Amino acid sequence: MGKLTNVTSLTGLGLRDWLVQRVSAVILAAYILFLIGFILLNAPLQFNDWQNLFANSWMRIFSILALLSLVMHAWVGMWTIATDYLKITWMRLIFQVAMIVALFAYLAWGVAILYRGF
Repeated sequence: MGKLTNVTSLTGLGLRDWLVQRVSAVILAAYILFLIGFILLNAPLQFNDWQNLFANSWMRIFSILALLSLVMHAWVGMWTIATDYLKITWMRLIFQVAMIVALFAYLAWGVAILYRGF
């Protein structure tokens, strides 16, 4: 049972997973606050305003960083839930594989959205 837990953790060490969770939360908070500020300062927004914002390389990089942070943050959280509450090994493995597939799909979809048409 312990090997499955260690193999499927993000870094293999609890302290690193804790740090990933905290750093990713700070990045996500900064991204959300930036977007709220942009919306408030540029209201009413038009499509061209969004297009111009996301045409900047720094915004695409910031968005990719936020997307990666979201995926890592979600993985650490879902891994913690799985290891705490799913005691049957095969159920935990299926759940974790489903989370990996879903998070990878969301990441790929997000990257495709950010780079579509540029």
